[in-house]
Amino acid sequence: MAEFDLPLEELTRYLPERDEPEDFKLFWKQTLGDSRAHPIGVRAQLADFGLDHLVTLDVSFRGYQGHPVHSWLILPARQPRGPLPVVVQYLGYGGGRGWPGDHLLWASAGYAHLVMDTRGQGSDTRDLGDATTAAPGEVAFVTRGAQDHRTYYYRRVLVDAVRAVEAVRTFAEVDRDRIAVGGASQGGGIALAVAALEPAVSAVMVDIPFLCHWPRAVRVAERPPYADLAQLFARRPDRAERTLATLRYFDGVNFAAQAGAPALFSVALLDRTCPPSTVFAAYNHYTGDKDISVYPFNDHEGGGSYQAQVQLRWLAERLPRRAGT
Repeated sequence: MAEFDLPLEELTRYLPERDEPEDFKLFWKQTLGDSRAHPIGVRAQLADFGLDHLVTLDVSFRGYQGHPVHSWLILPARQPRGPLPVVVQYLGYGGGRGWPGDHLLWASAGYAHLVMDTRGQGSDTRDLGDATTAAPGEVAFVTRGAQDHRTYYYRRVLVDAVRAVEAVRTFAEVDRDRIAVGGASQGGGIALAVAALEPAVSAVMVDIPFLCHWPRAVRVAERPPYADLAQLFARRPDRAERTLATLRYFDGVNFAAQAGAPALFSVALLDRTCPPSTVFAAYNHYTGDKDISVYPFNDHEGGGSYQAQVQLRWLAERLPRRAGT
């Protein structure tokens, strides 16, 4: 498979002009404030899946406008003294939290690990805004409510994601001051937004992120989810301008300019789902300490398990599993 985007030497310098709405910060301050008016309402119940070396809690909390959101909190069964650093993980497009056996890495390495279900995409968390915000033809998650930033699907998702950090900080097993967020594809884009919106975040891992540099993404990406928007615009050209105006409020490029926690990105140069130029647009605008893993021969699988090893080493330096080490 040949490269289809900009060459690497251009990607490393690619710094497109940001199109940030004038009320970007105010919109998110008010959005989060409205949802924070609802108690976080954390509930947790032990769940036995036969994973003897881990402790699994079935956790729910109140996300956007008080809507219930489900997650797993996975802990090592033998915990060191003192609370643990935590990794809050957001998931790829179209996937839910699954079962805890799908998420063994971080707890096995000695971290607390919260896995947030994505509303409407998994089996456990409903998107309660869906019935009233999706216009005819907006069948994909990425298109739902996209004619207005106040009704867009990802407004609800990003609030859920920030509230997930607030929820995990209520657990005695978790160190409130050592919180990493991360994810791949959709999860990477969500993590990038949370790093900008939640000051408690200490580190962020952004793998092959979706939700970045929308104006170019919808023109270059060859596969969904970005391609779903391009197909919608082809059927309904009258919706393109308003939708692109909405997406400015949900662009990882704009969130990157607001975030300051240490960040580890990854990008795959043959990625036709999240094109490398869209990833570098966010990375190059990121204002905090940062590094990026580049995979020249990979598609949207990114670095896979190899990148997981990179993340383990990187996070151990920034959030050691024992405070003070």
